[in-house]
Amino acid sequence: MKAEDLILVSVDDHIVEPPDMFDNVLAPEWKSRAPRTVRKADGSDVWVFEGAQLPNIGLNAVVGRPPEEYGMEPTAYEQMRPGCYDVHERVRDMNANGVLASLCFPSYPGFSGNLFARQEDKELARVMLQAYNDWHIDEWCGAYPGRFIPLSLPAIWDAELAAEEVRRVSRKGCHAVSFSQDPQPLGFPSLHSEHWFPFWEACADTGTVVCIHIGSGAGMHFTSPDAPVDVMITTTPISIVNCAADLLWSEALKKYPVKVALSEGGIGWIPYFLERADYVFEHHHQWTHQDFGGKRPSEVFRERILTCFIDDAAGVKNRHDVGIDTIMWECDYPHSDTTWPEAPERLMSYLEGVPDDEIDKMTHENAMREFRLDSFDHIPREKCTAGALRAQSPDVDVAPRSVRGGLPPTFEEGKPVTTADVTKQIMSAFSTPAE
Repeated sequence: MKAEDLILVSVDDHIVEPPDMFDNVLAPEWKSRAPRTVRKADGSDVWVFEGAQLPNIGLNAVVGRPPEEYGMEPTAYEQMRPGCYDVHERVRDMNANGVLASLCFPSYPGFSGNLFARQEDKELARVMLQAYNDWHIDEWCGAYPGRFIPLSLPAIWDAELAAEEVRRVSRKGCHAVSFSQDPQPLGFPSLHSEHWFPFWEACADTGTVVCIHIGSGAGMHFTSPDAPVDVMITTTPISIVNCAADLLWSEALKKYPVKVALSEGGIGWIPYFLERADYVFEHHHQWTHQDFGGKRPSEVFRERILTCFIDDAAGVKNRHDVGIDTIMWECDYPHSDTTWPEAPERLMSYLEGVPDDEIDKMTHENAMREFRLDSFDHIPREKCTAGALRAQSPDVDVAPRSVRGGLPPTFEEGKPVTTADVTKQIMSAFSTPAE
């Protein structure tokens, strides 16, 4: 297979929410309380909700910048590619990258909607969460049928309400919901608690995939303030292993036939994880009383857990040990790990020798099946290839574009960036109050 013949469905991208997102989805009596964007005196844009200023609007939304300008700094809309927040420009950027369809995680509400969960007024929380989901499904994804996989946010503060919302959005055609890799640091019961059973049951009943993104618990893990930020960037994807273990040994996964995607977690570590899980079961189940119904843990994992990778030659090489029917590809637009605008070429660099039918499974078939994506109902298959999509938007400028101009570098030149530097940069979003 050639790069231009690939059909690419990305199961992990991100939205930078536009300022007008609530205009058409909220009743008039709620609009004055909706989150809103504010332009600060320092020129940055922030979201404000119930008097609280939120972290910057486009955390690490650096796609299209030269690598030396990557960072986490507070960002104004005009400093980002319009494709970050404009759905029409997003589709053009997808075309330029040869990507057929995309699943997009949120930005300012948090991966599991914890912004709304923190509100004391739970009716306000419910209204805003549902409005967010309606905007995402109807306006963002609905603008281009077949080009997006809808993803809802959960009412994580109330398991029964979370179940109701899963069922509500399922009727709208949304079969994916974001959730936390570790709810405890957010103030909720762990993944092992029966508290979540109504939520799991609703997901199983509706065929809704639970998407668990790295950093969706207490956030990114920093080993120490003076550690180079490269430590965090290196280990964060692999840290999803703790969530994978929680899920695999949980009662919920045994009780409810639900599918869970480990979003942006990579796949290269999975063969050893499954080998270890089987070893633990064989050596310890007599006293730990684990029971997988006559199956090995690795078998259950491959039946129920969906795995996701951006750039993972080791994982692709060991794809059968991972589970070829579980693997899905990601682009991570617009973050710094993204392979935009060279995703097809990057993929093909380590797909040499992989049979075409296996390439198809990893690049689009598994995702289309699990998320019930109907792209071919809207677009002829021959027009869904990377080459055909690029031909639709030949005028998209994919050359790196500097946005910093005459501003000083974000970090001290020539000095390794530490996690403390990054934390300081993120917190600088609050140094100038929003009006």
